[in-house]
Parts: sequence; structure tokens; C-alpha cells
Amino acid sequence: MPDSSRDTPEGAGWGSARRGAYQRLLPHRTEKISWLDPRMLWAARNGVLASWFGDPTGRTRARWVAQREAAGAPADKVVRREDPDRFSFLVIGDTGEGDDPQYAVVPGLLKAGQDTRFAVLASDVIYPVGSADDYGPKFFRPYRDYPAPIYAIPGNHDWYEDLGGFMRVFCGDTPPLPPEPRPRPLTRTWLRSLLWHRPRPDDGERLAEARALRPAPGQQAVQPGPYWAIDAGPVRIVGIDTGLLGTVDAAQGAWLREVSAGPRPKILVTGSPLYVDGRHEPCAIEGGGTVDAIVRDPAHHYVAAIGGDIHNYQRYPVRLDDGRTLQYVVAGGGGAFMHATHTIPRVAVAGVTEDDFRCYPLRGDSLAFYSRLYGRRLRLRRFFTLTEAEATAVIAERLGIRPARTPGTPARVTRRARLVAGLLGTGSRPDKARRFRLPVRKIYTSLFSPSSATYSPPFFKSFLRLDVSPESVRLRCYAATGNRAQEVDPPVEDEVTIPLR
Repeated sequence: MPDSSRDTPEGAGWGSARRGAYQRLLPHRTEKISWLDPRMLWAARNGVLASWFGDPTGRTRARWVAQREAAGAPADKVVRREDPDRFSFLVIGDTGEGDDPQYAVVPGLLKAGQDTRFAVLASDVIYPVGSADDYGPKFFRPYRDYPAPIYAIPGNHDWYEDLGGFMRVFCGDTPPLPPEPRPRPLTRTWLRSLLWHRPRPDDGERLAEARALRPAPGQQAVQPGPYWAIDAGPVRIVGIDTGLLGTVDAAQGAWLREVSAGPRPKILVTGSPLYVDGRHEPCAIEGGGTVDAIVRDPAHHYVAAIGGDIHNYQRYPVRLDDGRTLQYVVAGGGGAFMHATHTIPRVAVAGVTEDDFRCYPLRGDSLAFYSRLYGRRLRLRRFFTLTEAEATAVIAERLGIRPARTPGTPARVTRRARLVAGLLGTGSRPDKARRFRLPVRKIYTSLFSPSSATYSPPFFKSFLRLDVSPESVRLRCYAATGNRAQEVDPPVEDEVTIPLR
């Protein structure tokens, strides 16, 4: 087995490593997305408008679903595949920025996933606003050599143009929705409609050309709508659409309860993870109840819940009152900018302790990554930049935990390292949270982190491979750093076997 980030710094991608061959896959021109660009923020304004003036996602989703059913999609929204009892599939989350970090995932994904039956994209297929013409460089081109079908659930960015591009690509080239009646003037709905971002009239003109990049019959998948279930071998995979604001409408909630019934083992795929950054986020359903209550119900036989939206990997093995253990996984490391893991406090949630918790990148690598990034941006390299050994040591001190990767020579924790860790929002032990709470941490996590794009390895990207048998599901998180060594032999950063019986 190749070294992972838990074994050596080289396994994490540090050092004078040779850059991977992924650059040969990139288009000649790539869009560089920065979430500090006012134009980008203005284009992606629909989420803010929905939170201020009411969220229209549920109504729009219902119109898409009705249109798909009228076109012949199954009313139960179940895709019934003919997979054997033993098969494998991939899960990739938050992919579509179309730049170096996304393409750096592809070589390892093709190698580790060459015998998989299909893949699932978990949230935010296309950044920044889900435009149909962005699917060429951000979906069809990077995955042109993946031979199997790809299913998807939308994330909030796919909803920023009312899901039109997503529906055209994944749901049988669904035609645009007819316009709705104009709202009454001087109402909240009228103001929202006035400011709402909509696709360009000519959006999608390049879609036919893009489709030619994945033309093989075996690559095609048509799903019944933005939420669905897949019966594959002994399991049912349930994909839900959490829209713009991370919630589920009443109609989808009723469907989720129906499709979750029965003894068949189930895996949830969602755009809003149910455990993330040391917190429980159960995901509200309109009209009452939560997604997590459905997942925990022993009559529904869920064994795992995998969520995108957060751009890293996390795993929380939650032991329920009835003795079962549910694996709650964050899997959003498929290509978009890296959300920090060093900001995650010492884990103590739902009986999950720091010893049970897993994340990638490791907190020390995350802190070292960001210290380099902001050292360059602020032209304060000598002050900000921490070695991976320094970052690992200060994380262990601050959280009161053992180093996830033991450095060869223990690093001394200096006052400068402690100050940099605090400025970059490093988490802490629960009993020390008040003491270390700095105003700049809130600024960092809400403003600086979303513009963390970088085009030099290591990128700390990841994807999942799930091997299914009648007895169990083996879940592995593979790393993609952008370096050649991890392309040739992708390291496994985490692994767990989930019993089905």
C-alpha cells in the first residue's frame, strides 16, 4: 500500500514531488473562480435572495418533477439497475470548478474506479451558477474516459439558475420550464423576482458539442429527476435534493419516507451532510420532521449517510440507542476549493470522540496549507508559513490530541506558531473554546476560506469507492494531491467496513 498522509509528509504530497500528468487533461483556457470577486458573488446571489424573500426551490422542484413524470419518468423515482450482488461504485462531491484541483482528481479516480459500475456526484456539479454551457469543461471533459454512467444530485450552486442546466444534462434533456405568472407588484415575491439571477437566453448552445465527449452507450444515465433512488445489487442508494438553503420540501419528504421503507439496506446521498465540523445538522423537512430522523429509524435500515457541500472528507461513526452504528460521511473533496479541517474543534458529538473521528486533509496539513496560502497572499511568508511538522504539533497542543501523523523530529511549538494558528481559525478543545475565540476566526471562516483556490499541489482532494457485497459495504476514501506519486498509486486515507446484516 502506498503511504498516506497519516504515514509520512511525502504521502500527504509535501516535499519536492513531481507534479502529476493531470495537466494534459485540462482545456487550453480555464476559468479561475474567486469567491472574493464581486461579479461572482452577484451572479450567485439567489441563495441570499431566497433567505431574505422566501425560498422558491420547493415550487420549482415540483414543476420539474411534474414535467419529468409527464415525459414518462417513473412516479416512484427509482432507477432499477441490473447489478450483481457484488459490485462497486464511486461517490465524488462538489466537483465542478473546472480547474487544476478538479482535474487532479481524475487520474487516480480512473485507476481506482476502473471496474466500478457507476458513479454518483454528490452536490454542486457546476460552479459558480450551474450554467449549461459550463458542463463541457467541468463535467463532460474531465470524466470523458470514465466508462460507466454518472448519476448526480444537485447542490445549491446548481440551483442558482433554477436547475435548468442540471435537468438538461442528467434528466433526459428536459426542456425549460414555462414562465410563471408575474407576481403582484411591491410584494416580497415581486422584489425577489426582480433581482433573481436567470440563465442567459443562449445558455446551452455548446451542450451538444460537450455531450460528444461522453458518447458511449455505457456512459449514459437518465435519472427521473433531481432526487431519486437506485436499486443496485443488494442495496438501495437514495439521493435527495436539498436545494438552495439545505432543506427538503414536503413532497420530497413524503417520497423519502416511502422510498426508505422496507428491509433493503440503504445509503443516503445528500447535498447537506448530517454531521459536519463537529456538529449535528439533521436537515429539516417542510411541515415537520428531519431527514436524520428518517435515516435513524431502524425500520428503514440505513447504514450510511454521505453528504457533499463541505469541501473535504469527514467521518462520524454514530452508535445509536438500538446498538447499530451509522456512518455519517462528508465527501465534498472532488474538485472545488478546499474547506479547512484545522478549524474543526476537538470532536465530541453524539458519542463520537476524537479517537473515532476521521478527516482528510489532516488538521495539521490543512493548517500548513493555509499558512502557506496566506503567507503568499499577504506577502508575509516568514511570519505566516508553518512547516507541516510545526502545524501538526500546534494542532496537537491546541486540541489536546495525539498527532495524526507523528513527525520524524518533534517540532517545538513557538509563540509565532500559536499566533498563526489562532489567526487562521484553528479549533480548540470544548473546554477551551471561549478562551480561544477570536473575532478574526469568524472573519476567516466566512470570508477568507471561500477564496482558497490554489493551483500548486498538494491539493488535498478526495473521492470515495464503495465495494458492496450481500454481507457488507467497504468504504474507502482515496486521496488526490496533484502529484504524480498519488496519481500512479492513489493512497487510501480512510477505510471502514459497514455490515449489512
